[in-house]
Amino acid sequence: MTVAPLQDRTARREELLDAADAVVQREGADASMATIAAEAGITKPVLYRHFGDKGGLYAALAERHTARLLVDLRAALESGGTREERVRRTIGAYVAAIEAEPQVYRFLVRSTEVASTAPGQVRSFMAGVAGLLAQGLEHETGGGPTRSGAWAHGIVGMVQAAGDWWLEERPCPRQELVDELVGLLLGAYAVA
Repeated sequence: MTVAPLQDRTARREELLDAADAVVQREGADASMATIAAEAGITKPVLYRHFGDKGGLYAALAERHTARLLVDLRAALESGGTREERVRRTIGAYVAAIEAEPQVYRFLVRSTEVASTAPGQVRSFMAGVAGLLAQGLEHETGGGPTRSGAWAHGIVGMVQAAGDWWLEERPCPRQELVDELVGLLLGAYAVA
């Protein structure tokens, strides 16, 4: 008897997250609770009832998007092939994701609301990606945890910074950015 109300509440929460997603897709870092509530056809207090507070809603949105991207990146990292193929697939998956949903990216990375209310989601996501990468690097290069950790965090930061620049400037097609980053990671800088 208590299962139906819980299922109804869970379904309603997902509907509200869908409405929030629609606003974020349009407005990015400027998405507000008032706009999200209006999109859902409810008042802000109803929105707060489902998520506790603004931080709860933003954390749920961040979790939704970062979890999906982490699955894609994990698949790219763990699929077979040469080192270059894995690097290309992984960077390509990240850049394709920010290109497909630029406003979501801006919301997660630049929103002062997310930074002040749900900073753990994005930081946790980046740490998760770096952790996955570090495991692969340690296994593949035979280096220790210091090398693999430093390289992994450096790579994640580099790709995020380059993606941010590319998303705003659009100086080249996506594939060219991926090619340049892959080249840098595989030693092009050393021979340039």
